[in-house]
Order: sequence, then structure tokens, then C-alpha cells
Amino acid sequence: MGYLLVLGVGLLAGTLSGVIGTGSSMLLMPVLVMLYGPQQAVPIMAIAAIMGNFGKVLAWWREIDWRACGAYCVTAVPGAALGVRTLLALPPHAVEIALGLFFVAMVPTRRWLARRAVKFSLWHLSLIGGVVGFLTGIVVSTGPITVPVFMSYGLVKGAFLATEAAGSLTVYAAKVAVFSHFGALPLRVVIDGLITGSALMTGSFAARSIVVRMSPATFKLVVDGLMLSSGLSLLWAAGR
Repeated sequence: MGYLLVLGVGLLAGTLSGVIGTGSSMLLMPVLVMLYGPQQAVPIMAIAAIMGNFGKVLAWWREIDWRACGAYCVTAVPGAALGVRTLLALPPHAVEIALGLFFVAMVPTRRWLARRAVKFSLWHLSLIGGVVGFLTGIVVSTGPITVPVFMSYGLVKGAFLATEAAGSLTVYAAKVAVFSHFGALPLRVVIDGLITGSALMTGSFAARSIVVRMSPATFKLVVDGLMLSSGLSLLWAAGR
């Protein structure tokens, strides 16, 4: 039943992420934490995110802005490695609280970023990449931040989805490599990650046909609702 729940939520999460560029971890993390615990849920989600983002890259391959992707990854990758090392030193209870607070805090943060119509350059992407990469290493996903960051660079629709996915794919690959180096990636975690990722990847392809139909207002409401509900559920789990 646990696997059926993960596959069902994973398919929905992959479709949603394929449409708005983020959201898979916000839907899946509460389920993974309840089934596997917070410290196992993070590497499972990292493996699944690699597959989900790879699906988006394949679906929108011709749209990738490689300059923007490279500028972001040059600092985001080492930042993610440092974040994972920090995560492994934290107690599980602190991880649950950090995840919950992060998702809830992203609601006003995303709105604050969206209100400022600032045009980002490649230099800005490099500066932001290190901070976002470090946070991603600790709190699983920073999609709600990278959405306005890449859009402020000027990317929209397929170009945004493809470039953000390519950058995230590289960052999550670095996370998985660090988890493996420190012995936090046993075979059971890898299998669970591949099962979860297969659902995300399927959803990513399913989303391609509907990506142009969602209005900007609907997109913002969906992201805020996901962050708030996922954050509150994780804080509830931490307080049990």
C-alpha cells in the first residue's frame, strides 16, 4: 500500500511539476517522511528528482538555455554538496522542522520576489546559485525560489521548464554523489528512489500537452497552496 501511495502521489506530483516547473517535492515529501522518516526521505527524493527532471529535459530538450544553466550550476553544485554535509550532521527531528518551516516561509518569499520585476543577468544566476544550492542540499527542493529566479532572467514556458530542470538535474546528481560518499545511500534507498522517480518521470511527459494552458494567476495560487499545505503537514509530523 505504501508503494501504491508513493506511485499515485508521484504521478500527480510529476505532472504538476511538469506544468509549473516545481511542486513534486512539496507533494511527495510529506508522504516519504511518513513512510521512511526524514533522513531517508531526503536521499530518496533526490534520486526521484533526478529522474523527474530528466523527464522534463527530454520533453523540452531544444528549449534549454545552456548559458543560464551553466551560470547557475557553477556555484549551485558545490553549494548543494556543502548543504548535504550539513544535513547529515542534523538530528532527524530538526530536519522535519526545517523542512516544514522552509515550505511555509516560501509563500511570502515567493510573493516578495514576484513583486519586484528585476531583470537578472548571468552574473546574478551565479551569485544566487550558491545560496540556492546550499539550501537545496538541506531542504530537498528550492523550486519555489528558482521559479522566479529563472523567470526574472527572461525564460518562459518550455525554455523555463527545460533550463530549470537541467540545472536541478545537475544539483541533485551532486547531492546523490555526496550521500553515496558518506554512506547514506543504501540499496533500499536507491530502489525506493527509482520507484518514486519512475512516477515523476511519467508525470513529466504527461504534462507537456497541458503546459501552455495554465494562467499565471492559477500558477501562483497552486504553488502557494502546495508550499503551505506541505509545510504545515511536516510541522504537524514533527510535533507528534
